[in-house]
Amino acid sequence: MTGMQTMTVSGNVTDHRFAVVMPVYEDREASTRLLKELFAEYGNRPHVVIVDDGSLHQPVQLQVLKDVGLSGVVIRLKRNVGHQRAIAIGLNYVADTHPDMPCTVVMDSDGEDTPQSIRQLVTPLSAPNVDVVVAQRKSRVETLRFKAFYLVYKALFQLLTGRKISFGNFMALKPAALKRLAAMQELWMHVAACALTSKLRMQTIPLDRGPRYAGKSKMNFVGLALHGFRALMVFAEDVLVRVGIICAFVAVTTVLASIVAIGLKLASFATPGWFSV
Repeated sequence: MTGMQTMTVSGNVTDHRFAVVMPVYEDREASTRLLKELFAEYGNRPHVVIVDDGSLHQPVQLQVLKDVGLSGVVIRLKRNVGHQRAIAIGLNYVADTHPDMPCTVVMDSDGEDTPQSIRQLVTPLSAPNVDVVVAQRKSRVETLRFKAFYLVYKALFQLLTGRKISFGNFMALKPAALKRLAAMQELWMHVAACALTSKLRMQTIPLDRGPRYAGKSKMNFVGLALHGFRALMVFAEDVLVRVGIICAFVAVTTVLASIVAIGLKLASFATPGWFSV
């Protein structure tokens, strides 16, 4: 892509400094365990940006990073703004304060995005024609209801936008890709959909999803539905055109069917009562 930066790093990106952005909401126990595993896996190389999304009962303190041995910052939000906006705040912070960080990883704080898989996630970034790497789940530790909803969501998304979405927030970004996403207003609505519409050179890598370290997910069915609608809103123009075409097709089909029904009635091919039905 013209104008895009090329990053050349010897070895795996995780052998050097890299940034980790993670939103946290009332999940101190799970996030603390994740930080410990990050340090155990990569030492003090990760620079962690924790975005505390307005937690009241279990706020994350900066001291937890110091206790673990990691460097970073805790951004405490005064109110709950939601998972996607919290990620957007973290990415914008890294883009403003560490614009030349070789790699930025976005991951959840509950353990479902495992620290061990980061090394595998960032490996394709060494290629000059890859700007962002996203994780596609090989397996999910989810309820049957969630899996069914997710299949419906992916089918509707492809039908209404003409694009496939098979990944979430677990991704790795080069510096130029980070700056591009941070400059896009769609990022504040839906991170994955923003990456799709950014025209960045993307590579998908299959990874297993781990179980939560502790607690329960704060996302309910209504929240999941809203999350899906926000993804569609990123492609609002495409959705509008496709819905318009579908409505026009239904309208034309209805008119033609009515004409055929009237013709059959006038030609006395219809049985009594058929036309009214």
